[in-house]
Amino acid sequence: MGLYAVAAGVLAGVENRQGSIKGLVYSSNFQNVKQLYALVCETQRYSAVLDAVIASAGLLRAEKKLRPHLAKVLVYELLLGKGFRGGGGRWKALLGRHQARLKAELARLKVHRGVSRNEDLLEVGSRPGPVSQLPRFVRVNTLKTCSDDVVDYFKRQGFSYQGRASSLDDLRALKGKHFLLDPLMPELLVFPAQTDLHEHPLYRAGHLILQDRASCLPAMLLNPPPGSHVIDACAAPGNKTSHLAAFLKNQGKIFAFDLDAKRLASMATLLARAGISCCELAEEDFLAVSPSDPRYREVHYILLDPSCSGSGMPSRQLEEPGAGTPSPARLHALAGFQQRALCHALTFPSLKRLVYSTCSLCQEENEDVVRDALQQNPGAFRLAPALPAWPHRGLSTFPGAEHCLRASPETTLSGGFFIAVIERVEAPSSASQAKASAPECTPSPAPKRKKRQQKAGAGACTPPCT
Repeated sequence: MGLYAVAAGVLAGVENRQGSIKGLVYSSNFQNVKQLYALVCETQRYSAVLDAVIASAGLLRAEKKLRPHLAKVLVYELLLGKGFRGGGGRWKALLGRHQARLKAELARLKVHRGVSRNEDLLEVGSRPGPVSQLPRFVRVNTLKTCSDDVVDYFKRQGFSYQGRASSLDDLRALKGKHFLLDPLMPELLVFPAQTDLHEHPLYRAGHLILQDRASCLPAMLLNPPPGSHVIDACAAPGNKTSHLAAFLKNQGKIFAFDLDAKRLASMATLLARAGISCCELAEEDFLAVSPSDPRYREVHYILLDPSCSGSGMPSRQLEEPGAGTPSPARLHALAGFQQRALCHALTFPSLKRLVYSTCSLCQEENEDVVRDALQQNPGAFRLAPALPAWPHRGLSTFPGAEHCLRASPETTLSGGFFIAVIERVEAPSSASQAKASAPECTPSPAPKRKKRQQKAGAGACTPPCT
């Protein structure tokens, strides 16, 4: 047996039997006892860190034949040890396929815990940072099922449903097998932090969408009625697109654009699993799309979530070029693109309402972009008041910026986010139409805690599993 397999066996013996590392190591027949002893000790010392990185990267889901203790030893050697220098064999090749993701998750963990060195993760111990404490948010895909049926399904699995949360404190207090309905978001269920539903049958069947709380805001605030034509300007990976389709009830049309062919292919798979048939995908630059094209003459709604620094979402910023705190030059370039995209979107002749969103915390990509776009279209558009109950508002950098929304782990229990709702200013004769164009989003009634008796043949909801 090789070094890593032996180390994995020793580590399993230590953790399963709570025995002495030294005793187990020295009872083995491995030649280089000192090397084995050091590897097992260090892997054990970083055990909690390695568990967190492996889980976040989904390594064991991707490599189903890889045993957990061996995975822990290999990931230690890759990220914190010698990096397979001078050896590794087939394990080096296997871990190489996941190297970028694993490194990104380790860097993300450091960001979450506010440390810069590997050793500092040990000093922090098991105290999780604010992002790792975020609840698991799960959006019910109403194209395939409804909240009542999903709640009943989880209750049959032994979960305890607590009804609609009254505050964020209710979400923070979630533990064990308890879950709630979000206090503001329709069809958004909330489970305790670290709840893993990637292998859950409802998720695999497309009945559930694993989506951050703030990421649900753009489609909810755009609120296109069934039958509408909508543009999703920078659509991949597709969670917001699927949410738009739920509002449309698969009636109407979503024109979804993205330049990344691989992301579009993954998005097509997601949309198919979610049962979405109203979406037309295009590998195309939104800035090259002509607003005068007859295909878009009935587009009244646009969702624009352009490329950004990702400064609000550590996992994203660490996986993309320019990771870390964005430089002034990069911010300037991103803001320039975002402003061009927003101004381009505002030229679509039938546009009534647009939602601009980013997963950035930077004013340059958020309030400044919105302000400049409105200044370039004086009198034509306005910032619409959005979700007054949302606690975190835009920075007061210009009049009306308080209508924008911001999000963060500390204030809204979500990733960092920014959202602005922009409406066309109607002529006075169409004032009533303008008022109707942006209804305030209110939560739908919470599913009842007690299981209802359903009349045969009268249920409006389809079963969650087919």
